[in-house]
Amino acid sequence: MKKTLMLALLVTASLSLSGCWESADITTAKAGQYKGKKDPLLSQNTASRAESLSKRFQLVQMDR
Repeated sequence: MKKTLMLALLVTASLSLSGCWESADITTAKAGQYKGKKDPLLSQNTASRAESLSKRFQLVQMDR
């Protein structure tokens, strides 16, 4: 009886802990290298970029 109970507890504990496992999917990058998406504003000229950034800023500030 005790062995069966101990086995059931061991199986339950191991199944419970297996749900906590997380894969170590780490992305490493060298210093100074950005690995994200390209910003579409960088392809615009300076005046157009300033206008786009100003509009973006106003949209963010208006929701508060």
